[in-house]
Amino acid sequence: MKHLKVLNAYFFKYKKYLLSGLLFVTLSSLFGTYQGVIVRNGTNQVIELIQQNTAAPAGKFIEYGITIIVLALISGLFMFLMRQTIIVMSRHIEYDQKNEIYKHYQELDTEFYKKNSTGDLMNRISEDVGKVRMYTGPAIMYLTNTVVTTITILIFMFSVNVSLTLMVFLPLPILSFIIYKVSDLINKQSTRVQEELSSLTSQAQESFSAIRLIKAYARETFFGEEMENKSNSYRKASIQLAMTEALFAPVMALMIGLSVLITVWYGGRMVLQGEIEPGNVTEFILYVFRLTWPFASLGWVTSLIQRAAASQERINEFLLQEPKIKNNNTESYALKGEIEFRNVGFVYPENGIQALKHISFRIQPGESLGITGQIGSGKSSIVNLLTRQYDVSEGDILIDGKNIKHHNLDLLRKNMGVVPQEVYLFSDTISNNIGFGKENKPEHSAIESAARQAGVYENIVAFNDGFETMIGERGVMLSGGQKQRISIARAILREPKILIFDDCLSAVDSETEAEILGNLKTLMRSKSAVIVSHRISSIKDAQQILFLKDGEIIESGTHDELLSKRGEYYKLHLLQQ
Repeated sequence: MKHLKVLNAYFFKYKKYLLSGLLFVTLSSLFGTYQGVIVRNGTNQVIELIQQNTAAPAGKFIEYGITIIVLALISGLFMFLMRQTIIVMSRHIEYDQKNEIYKHYQELDTEFYKKNSTGDLMNRISEDVGKVRMYTGPAIMYLTNTVVTTITILIFMFSVNVSLTLMVFLPLPILSFIIYKVSDLINKQSTRVQEELSSLTSQAQESFSAIRLIKAYARETFFGEEMENKSNSYRKASIQLAMTEALFAPVMALMIGLSVLITVWYGGRMVLQGEIEPGNVTEFILYVFRLTWPFASLGWVTSLIQRAAASQERINEFLLQEPKIKNNNTESYALKGEIEFRNVGFVYPENGIQALKHISFRIQPGESLGITGQIGSGKSSIVNLLTRQYDVSEGDILIDGKNIKHHNLDLLRKNMGVVPQEVYLFSDTISNNIGFGKENKPEHSAIESAARQAGVYENIVAFNDGFETMIGERGVMLSGGQKQRISIARAILREPKILIFDDCLSAVDSETEAEILGNLKTLMRSKSAVIVSHRISSIKDAQQILFLKDGEIIESGTHDELLSKRGEYYKLHLLQQ
């Protein structure tokens, strides 16, 4: 239960639902249990009439019958109210928990998302939260019902005869021992089931995301077999758990049967000895059967609690992870866009690869920096550090002369327009994708202007629905070049102080590239720009160009200066010419 302690805060928050539910379950149990007293009185009267050989008055037994029905109706009403309070509470907790997890996911940094699959993240916020809800709702409800019903019935039974009560409850310690032994096994198996389900979800998500690639390489059979293998592993784990849980039902039936036999045998002897009334035997049998469902549900409730504990442990694993990139400044201020790297070195924490060594440069507002070099030379790592997806391993990054770690991170990112190497578009309209970077929905004229500057306006208006065209998941309806230019339009519309293009013109032709870069010259007069590209044509007009190799700057200068050196940059220029 230690993993479920975190839920106590929710129970306190919704204490009015919880306390009301406890009150209703108590009242339901009292009215339901009192039926035993009516049955006892009716039985005693019947036996008394038989002994006296007297005809039974019909009105009296009708009265008993109506009383039992009324008590059952009242008990059922309170049970209904119990469900309406406790189950509603569990839905509120589920809502809050999903929001809490999602909010925490948003706060975690890039390193976390590289280590964990999307399928696993989705499974914890959906399946695992669902398992926890079964604890905060049905498990709490039935467990409370079991405890209250047992206490109520014990009070009634002890008031009749202590020794008979103890004999009736004799099988329960055996039942408790079995529950104790099996619950630990259920916990372990529940954890394995959830892990297998996460793996299955991840496989499905990855297959659907890469469906075009899978079809292009005719790998449907292979991925189908992989999915079948993971489904089979999940099936085996689930069946093993179901078999363990199935042990409870026959054990419960056996224990209840033994209690009834003991009641009839031992109670009958006490009636013959005159220690109790005959009606007490039927009363006790009714109590035993009233305990049947609460104790029969005990195994199921135990299973729910163990599953919830296993799921909450998985949820806590992520909730307890602290982001390494934190915003320690909430001030509001204006940014100019001056950028300086001072002897920056960087090692990726997830794999220990050193991406950058001794990187130093400076950009004034209104200037642009071009970065090129071999694949894996560290170009995108500079972008990751500048947007503070990671923190430097050594050295400093300054924005407007202030260390990037001391800036308001939200404000800093709001003043950046980033066009990533891997373009991501939402399954929405083109208009909404371009306007994504704005907190408030921008004017349509501003969206059109950004599209023109990104060189994609003519393509958009050629669609039947124009800017309201639905582009499908990840922009599947668009070409690679169109997706890149819509991403550029998104960054332009943001009107940032710092523009960052991470090899985002690779899928456009030279004419369109020239058009976009020509439009950006006007836009970047008061902005700093970092342009990462393998193509010399994209960075040749930058005030400063860096050529990276193995994470180090081996050449720097303007386009003409680098050509005159006849080094690596010059060789790349000749190859592209």
